[in-house]
Amino acid sequence: MDIHHLQYFIEVSRFNSFTRAADHLFVTQPTISKMIKNLETELGVELFDRSHKKLVLTDAGRVILEQAQIIDKAFNNLQTELDDLLGLQKGHIRIGLPPIMDAAEFIQILGDFHNEYPNITFQLVEDGAKKIEENINQEELDVGITVLPTQEEFHFFSFMKEELKVVLPPNHRLANRKQVKLEELHEEQFILFNKDFVLNDRITSACKEAGFVPKVVSESSQWDFIGKMITANLGISILPYSVSQLLKEEVRTVKVVKPTIEWDLAIIWRKDQYLSYATKEWLKFTQDLLTRK
Repeated sequence: MDIHHLQYFIEVSRFNSFTRAADHLFVTQPTISKMIKNLETELGVELFDRSHKKLVLTDAGRVILEQAQIIDKAFNNLQTELDDLLGLQKGHIRIGLPPIMDAAEFIQILGDFHNEYPNITFQLVEDGAKKIEENINQEELDVGITVLPTQEEFHFFSFMKEELKVVLPPNHRLANRKQVKLEELHEEQFILFNKDFVLNDRITSACKEAGFVPKVVSESSQWDFIGKMITANLGISILPYSVSQLLKEEVRTVKVVKPTIEWDLAIIWRKDQYLSYATKEWLKFTQDLLTRK
């Protein structure tokens, strides 16, 4: 049995005639008669009482007609849903965003995409880059933003590179310097993003390269908390310049040298993971916009 058997049965029931149903379906009368006979054989019941001048549904035929109409409606709905999906009229995209980044430009891109595809929805999950990569691997996210380099199993598109700056309270001894060697911070108390963030590893590694292990007084997952702790003289931090500009508190930013610390933000997605039509179109849309900037 396939959907055509049921659709032909529905049409014969509607017209009470093999001939009229065949004309409506643009098939021959013998074809539709054979379809109905095959359906009766498979179900083991007669669907029509053929003893009258016009076809009459049997008791079994009425029961099966009711179910056949439900199945046909569900099939048509499925076709509509697929057509909507393929036409990008519907879809859902799960995106991981690190709270460390300035998301304003990224959110604007989502808005521009939404204007073109208003029925595609988004789930935005804020987390550290390590957790985002883990969630993509576990297929809990479709795409995410992380700091390069990333794992080999990911495709990636780099869209922003910038230097990290030392962020200091205004009264700090180094606040008026134009640049500072990283080794000069060996006695400082550091406030860092927690270990879910690749930036934590990046800063710790750079400090070790400069000859010391940073003294971490506090860790946070929120850049605004870090800003408040800096102005409360709890310590200093090293942040991307764009993030330091978001801080509402009065702080000073100083260039780090020897070594210079940089970060490279990228959109990532798994190489072997199924991507929905909506996600593929969003990736193309986003890359086109970011490439033009």
